[in-house]
Amino acid sequence: MPLRFSFRQLEYLVAVGEAGTIALAAQRVNVSSPSISSAISQLETDLGLQLFVRHHAQGLTLTPGGRRVFNEAKQILFSANGLNDLANTIVETARGPISVGALSTVAPVVSAQLRRSFEAGFPDALVTLKEGSQADLLRMLGQAEIDVAITYDIEIPKDVAFEALVSLPPYVMLAADHAKAKQASLSLADLQDEPMVLLDLPISREYFLSMFQHAGFRPNITERTADMFMARSLVANGFGFGLVNMRTRSDIAPDGERLVILPLTGAVRPVVLGLATKQSAHRSGIVQAFFTHVQDHLQTQGLPGMHVPL
Repeated sequence: MPLRFSFRQLEYLVAVGEAGTIALAAQRVNVSSPSISSAISQLETDLGLQLFVRHHAQGLTLTPGGRRVFNEAKQILFSANGLNDLANTIVETARGPISVGALSTVAPVVSAQLRRSFEAGFPDALVTLKEGSQADLLRMLGQAEIDVAITYDIEIPKDVAFEALVSLPPYVMLAADHAKAKQASLSLADLQDEPMVLLDLPISREYFLSMFQHAGFRPNITERTADMFMARSLVANGFGFGLVNMRTRSDIAPDGERLVILPLTGAVRPVVLGLATKQSAHRSGIVQAFFTHVQDHLQTQGLPGMHVPL
């Protein structure tokens, strides 16, 4: 059911009820007398209730029903002001809940460390972590399930603001005993006849395959997996090479086998890791504090989990 009043009408009602005359109320709220008189009359019509008794040349007095509405209007305006104060507090201070989403390939490497360091710097922050695909993160942003997403600069819609953090070039993963493992770097041409373990995830799949398309040949995909840890194990056990953008500090696969990770040379596009939020004129204090914290962390300590500081 739609409301039959506006906050402006309630403000005028309270002003007249306290002042006793429309002229004095108009002075207090800095609005013309006719505007207040019209608003009060419209409010009485909309509520179907006489709020004031008009006394010729002697001002107005509240009716019994008007007195009850007057008291309730004061409480409503008080609560509304409290809501404004709460919003200002959230915007200006770094406390309270913040929900952070991270791309599933990135989350295990960076999100936990960033959460730990952020909560250490802001003890009043309550961080919740979620992970998912790019589509998942964009949906969660749209439905306000997360406040910020740690993700790549790929397929970002216009209603999402993306702030770049660091450029991540591609690397080649090889088994330690691979014939090309001792080279300083590799190009796509070096991998043309090699079996490939494809990280078969949205965004990652299209990104890596586009490299081969631009190079003019198709990779020899022999294994596919949607799990980064499985991809590392398959590569480490000699089932093919893999491509990644995040070189972790550890070159050991989950099953204990060793990996060799080499730079991929040539005209290959890096991905950019950054923070994404819904487009908005305002950013809450805690979200702004998280942005600043992540940027400072990158400048002083590098990306968490990376092989070397960036």
